[in-house]
Amino acid sequence: MLVWRSINITVPNNVQFSLGNFIKHLPSSTISCPYRLSTKTLVTTSALSSSSYFETLTSRQKDQLNLYVHTLLEWNQRMNLTAVREVNEVMERHIEDSLSILPPIKNSYVSHCNNSINNINLVDVGSGAGLPGLILAIACPDWKVTLLESMNKRCVFLEHVIGLTGLSNVKVVRGRAENLGQDLCFREQFDVAVARAVAEMRILAEYCLPLVRVGGLFVAAKGHDPQEEVRNAERAIQMMGASLLQLCSVESQSPYGQRTAIICLKDHSTPRKYPRDPGTPAKEPL
Repeated sequence: MLVWRSINITVPNNVQFSLGNFIKHLPSSTISCPYRLSTKTLVTTSALSSSSYFETLTSRQKDQLNLYVHTLLEWNQRMNLTAVREVNEVMERHIEDSLSILPPIKNSYVSHCNNSINNINLVDVGSGAGLPGLILAIACPDWKVTLLESMNKRCVFLEHVIGLTGLSNVKVVRGRAENLGQDLCFREQFDVAVARAVAEMRILAEYCLPLVRVGGLFVAAKGHDPQEEVRNAERAIQMMGASLLQLCSVESQSPYGQRTAIICLKDHSTPRKYPRDPGTPAKEPL
């Protein structure tokens, strides 16, 4: 059950993000990914940004992003949340990456799931420091977001930053994807599952797809050239009851280059034996 909170945000005086800084680092685009992937050929579609996704955010959302980045860097001094140490790097490598998968999610959901993009129930598997789930929750306050994380110290950070930013559409669940995928309270309960910087696709398929409802999406945020990894994962994706839908690339203006959203459509229920016991998917990928 989500805990609804109302809280005023106080942004630290020593941290100032200008509109120009956000626009410089945050990409956006109207992304069109019309190609369905076959097992023979992988087609990557790409689109260049023409306007900033930041421009669609309210002043409150901008303050929430500001406060998140400040808190992440502050907590990172005493626990390992990210290898990034500078504000600009956080913007380029984390905030930009997280926001860049929003257009592919929305486009694919409307096109293939026959549903409105309002009130999406989304799970971020292996959320870590809340990337991308917490950023998506800020950008889409009408979505219900579950941050799934197995490490207690990261869950403590997530709960802290949720309270600090006043987000009312997020909950944190401490646990392993293998266990929650067998729990009827979570199994096939989500419209969309996302994962970023967690594992290779063969493993991610077994972590994420059991959590997705039939007719929902699994979206993995990857680097600029994931096609070999995707080919290796096709069997695992099919075994989980899904099909490879499309690869959407988003050109970033940061020095870290192109990003790719790998999108899978859940066609039918995942066999009950999946996911396997904790640790097995990583040790023995399908």
